[in-house]
Amino acid sequence: MTIVELPPHGDDRTGRPVLEVDELTVTFARKGEQPTHAVDGVSFSVAPGETVGLVGESGCGKSVTSLAIMGLLPRRGVQVGGSVRFDGHELLGASDRTLRRMRGADMAMVFQDPLSSLNPTVPIGTQVTEVLFEHREMSRKEAVDEATRLLDRVGIPDPARRLKEYPHQLSGGMRQRALIAMALACSPRLLIADEPTTALDVTIQAQILELLRELVVDSGTALVMITHDLGVVAGLCDRVHVMYAGRIIESADRHDLFARPRQPYTGGLLASVPRLDGARGVPLHPIRGSARDVIPWTEGCAFAPRCDNAQDDCLTEVAGSTVPLELDGPGRELRCRHPLEYPRSPAGATASGAAR
Repeated sequence: MTIVELPPHGDDRTGRPVLEVDELTVTFARKGEQPTHAVDGVSFSVAPGETVGLVGESGCGKSVTSLAIMGLLPRRGVQVGGSVRFDGHELLGASDRTLRRMRGADMAMVFQDPLSSLNPTVPIGTQVTEVLFEHREMSRKEAVDEATRLLDRVGIPDPARRLKEYPHQLSGGMRQRALIAMALACSPRLLIADEPTTALDVTIQAQILELLRELVVDSGTALVMITHDLGVVAGLCDRVHVMYAGRIIESADRHDLFARPRQPYTGGLLASVPRLDGARGVPLHPIRGSARDVIPWTEGCAFAPRCDNAQDDCLTEVAGSTVPLELDGPGRELRCRHPLEYPRSPAGATASGAAR
């Protein structure tokens, strides 16, 4: 785990949230098969200048949530419900023309794999200037100058030369920076970053996280950070939502979450991380089983088959359908019948040094 602590936020988080997600559901359906509830009643909001983290194992619904917010899910075989409001305006059900006008200009997304997200047959400069032509109506010279400035801003050396190169000629870190440059081209009010530091070395990861933090501080952008890296969460996010099997099961301020995880799943994630301040030879405590070992929420708590705290009442229809995300102290929400108790905590779960 890489822990990157960055400067504190500026105090511009006032007024109405930029993004409000309310009871969002995403269901994939194929003929002859049971429907898959990838996202099941997710609700959260993001204010200007705030960084919110969506955390969980692969397959818990983080990326599908982001694609639903951006309106990038396919229409066929997918049912999306609930509400997604950007600056008070409903996005679900909006026309393709409206969404195309908003993407890039008002809200942008940095995708997980830059190599597959960039067009391999088109130079980087053309892909960056396309955003400027579409949303800022610049001349060619103005767009090229701005694209050069953007690449320089994200730390790409010799940006004028890089504009003429193709994605395969750039390193993984440079490709990720180029994606971020495209996302920043129109100074969006909302930025969604889906695993932006995956497969990058520690130095490049720290630089990209610092760049994202500067964006939030300088322009008051609302940032949604999707990651499974708890070090990224510890150094970047203000509030954290832990997802499992399509639902948010714990929400808290990052410091409180690291110091006192209440959901056994959150405690398990933290206990699975190697600690620099731990004793040598102490084994890790991974969560048993895999993310596929779940039961439907309609039959009980989806995490119950893997949970060391599970009891008989966790494996009932009542537990799955009626245990809501409830207040668990100031600024905390929790979905669990048998949470972790304190001062006892799971081995490695407390993170006194992780979120400093």
